[in-house]
Amino acid sequence: MNLKKPSWIKIRAPSSSEEKIIQETRDTIRSHSLHTVCEESSCPNLVECYQKRVVTFLILGSICTRNCRFCNVQKGRPKFVDIEEPQKISNFILKMKLKHIVITSVNRDDLHDKGANHFLKCIQSIRKKSKETTIEILVPDFHLYEKEAIKILSTCPPDIFSHNIESVPRIYKKVRPASDYRRSLNLLRYFKTLNSDTPTKSGIMVGLGETKNEVISVLKDLKKNGVSFLTIGQYLRPSRKHLPVKRYLNLREFSDLRKEAENIGFENVSCGPLVRSSYNSGEIFFKTLT
Repeated sequence: MNLKKPSWIKIRAPSSSEEKIIQETRDTIRSHSLHTVCEESSCPNLVECYQKRVVTFLILGSICTRNCRFCNVQKGRPKFVDIEEPQKISNFILKMKLKHIVITSVNRDDLHDKGANHFLKCIQSIRKKSKETTIEILVPDFHLYEKEAIKILSTCPPDIFSHNIESVPRIYKKVRPASDYRRSLNLLRYFKTLNSDTPTKSGIMVGLGETKNEVISVLKDLKKNGVSFLTIGQYLRPSRKHLPVKRYLNLREFSDLRKEAENIGFENVSCGPLVRSSYNSGEIFFKTLT
């Protein structure tokens, strides 16, 4: 059964002037032969972010080796790694004069290092060309290469290290068949161990059948493992091929979850129906500096 979307889940259509900015951003992204998770994952905030000239880069191609049941990114056998991608991203940032960017990737279980060195090269290229640009990386779990990947990234760490927990243990394998709840917590903890001054961040979706108590238990686990920034958003079904929405949380419930997270001790909490992991990332980071 498909649940009807409630009134509080609305995506505003862009004005004509905003549409022009959005198209200019799209054209510039394509002219640099880059991908964004904004488009590949059908993010509901694309209009808002693009008209602000905010993008989340999707590196290592646009085909993922995992088959997460909630994600709209294409699955299959990835193509070659574009070794020029770090340079293309830094050139794009320079051209667009971006103050803050987010870099994420598909899972590349086919690569020996799971893509860790490519993340590092992207950070290094940006640091070289745009020293004032702050960087968040939203990484996969680097399965079977976790500690080595974290050591690689720690040689030139980002300003924010992010890895999403996504769901609660009881339904984890249903939501993320090839991932592991404890592995994700360990990844976050290990990065924080080596980079105590760099904030770590994670996100969880709601509406997949979890209970409030289960969500709160996950939040406590994240806090115990050093996470300081948190996002909580409503799961929205990308297509009929994906997991169905079990429930739409109302605004009061999101407000309650925010209060619970703040009471647990998170430094910053973004919580709402359309919140996604990189939503307003720059604003959140700069706010913590004041």
